[in-house]
Amino acid sequence: VFGDSLVDNGNNNYLLTTARADAPPYGIDFPSHRATGRFSNGLNIPDIISEHLGAEPALPYLSPELRGAKLLVGANFASAGVGILNDTGVQFVNIIRMGDQLRYFGEYQRKLRAFAGEEQAARLVSGALVLVTLGGNDFVNNYYLVPMSMRSRQYALPDYVRFIVSEYRKILARLYELGARRVIVTGTGPLGCVPAELAQHSSNGECAAELNRAVDLFNPQVVDMVRGLNRDAGADVFVSANAYRANFDYLANPQSYGFTNVKAACCGQGPYNGIGLCTAASNVCADREVFAFWDAFHPTERANRIIVGQFMHGSTDYMHPMNLSTILAMDQLQEGPL
Repeated sequence: VFGDSLVDNGNNNYLLTTARADAPPYGIDFPSHRATGRFSNGLNIPDIISEHLGAEPALPYLSPELRGAKLLVGANFASAGVGILNDTGVQFVNIIRMGDQLRYFGEYQRKLRAFAGEEQAARLVSGALVLVTLGGNDFVNNYYLVPMSMRSRQYALPDYVRFIVSEYRKILARLYELGARRVIVTGTGPLGCVPAELAQHSSNGECAAELNRAVDLFNPQVVDMVRGLNRDAGADVFVSANAYRANFDYLANPQSYGFTNVKAACCGQGPYNGIGLCTAASNVCADREVFAFWDAFHPTERANRIIVGQFMHGSTDYMHPMNLSTILAMDQLQEGPL
């Protein structure tokens, strides 16, 4: 797992940074009811994918428990606050930027080879499912972080999007060089609809148009870029996951998904509970099952389950060229009966 806080499962606990989720009420619905560093009330997207695969969640790479047989499960390199660009999330100081996440992936493979031998290590890496979630912070914690941000003075929005997509391509190409062969690349959800943005930009609960315009430019270019990488590889290595569509389904039709509140965060303060951080002093909703957002930016476990459901079984509108259950079925055919 590579990327940002949507998929970080605790690396930032080991770093001196404000981008952490290691205190209550985070983890209130986690099996241990403890805050683990996941930006959720319970399980996050990689946890739920692991559940579908019948596997235990991969440990954070910085966890001291990631050694020996645990290496065979995989590893999570994600770090809350990071973006495609190195200058994204500078306010969080110590976070694992993408160059370092990729460097750690190389280091992980060396440990894996030492434990399991060259052949099995190579087989594990090429057969592994890889999830990459990046891009949201390049808007929220960079371009739109402050009025007149450095990047917004440097680039008009369409040029900025082209620039970050070309940088994203380099990251994914490097992952391929490092041996990744089954990579899910998620686009960005409707950033203008998160409680933090509603709190700042919305008087009537309408999503922030400017941020959604950025997302509408970014996502299709990511899909095109992924197609190009697959053409170069001569195989469907990379799969585009339409996170925007998966999120928008339940934001637009809350009732049909059993949500009663898709605007406010469960945990927070101020309008839409969208101001500041989720802390022990925040308001916390009683029933997390009916809220789509846990904190000012991140979905509840319940919303994450809907998103992963589309990753698993969704049509090509959600997963292109194929969904996860198709990938798994193809793998089993290739392996033959055990």
